[in-house]
Amino acid sequence: MRLAPGQVAVVTGAASGIGLAMVRRFAAEGLKVVLADVEEGALEKAAAELRAQGAQTLARVVDVSERADVTALADAAYDTFGAVHVLCNNAGVGSGAEGRMWEHEVNDWKWAFAVNVWGVFHGIQAFVPRMIAGGEPGHVVNTSSVDGGIAPLPTASVYAVTKAAVVTMTESLYAHLRAENVPVSASVLFPGPHMLRTGLWESHRNRPPRYAKERPRKTPYRSLGQWETAMREAGHEIEFTPVEYVAETVVDGITADRFWMLPASEHSDRQIRARARSMLDRANPSYLESFILD
Repeated sequence: MRLAPGQVAVVTGAASGIGLAMVRRFAAEGLKVVLADVEEGALEKAAAELRAQGAQTLARVVDVSERADVTALADAAYDTFGAVHVLCNNAGVGSGAEGRMWEHEVNDWKWAFAVNVWGVFHGIQAFVPRMIAGGEPGHVVNTSSVDGGIAPLPTASVYAVTKAAVVTMTESLYAHLRAENVPVSASVLFPGPHMLRTGLWESHRNRPPRYAKERPRKTPYRSLGQWETAMREAGHEIEFTPVEYVAETVVDGITADRFWMLPASEHSDRQIRARARSMLDRANPSYLESFILD
């Protein structure tokens, strides 16, 4: 698919981080952009910035865990611009779960699945049939993570499970689109290859009451800055990938019809090889041992 001025891109989780970098990049290509996010203030600020730069913009407050919200987003996008060519199901949250898996609160799982998995499916169901019916080239990008998408980080197991589900959902979507012989394709995005400065660390700020934690946390939430300071004090210097690089990966991947939007990384390649080797050898997952804490 070639990106061209006048096409329309829809991005969820668009008010900050990776999502905002995506809409900025699409707007730079001359696309009309539809921003969806649960944070109204940040959303309006992002949309105003883009409008000031001349981009044709539509902003909608959307909770992707709610099917009706995503359906209304699709209605608004088509009513305003008449078509959608790029859909980025990017909204995501961390779960806030603590301890071992069997100690997690049910609401930690419910909230993470509602946004990270159901949110992606709601986007697919609301937009893809209309994209196909439009008959024009189109592309769906679903945001996964190296954590879970390749191999899980057991200390963030809820998030990892949801991101593994996104990979399988996108593989299935790709196969279904190919079977229909339509000009719409799909990709799975692994942001990176290094850490990213995004609001994911503070997902709890948007946690809805229906998924509230049932008991107080044993430890306070840590911001990215606090975690980075702790790592540095422990002698570990963390490398970060600019979100603009991730947006460039998306644009390049759409143009090349690249399913695996996976930046080159020796760490990721080692994990892929180790996991595949474990499966082929029917061996226990020793590649997880470096993450297992006493």
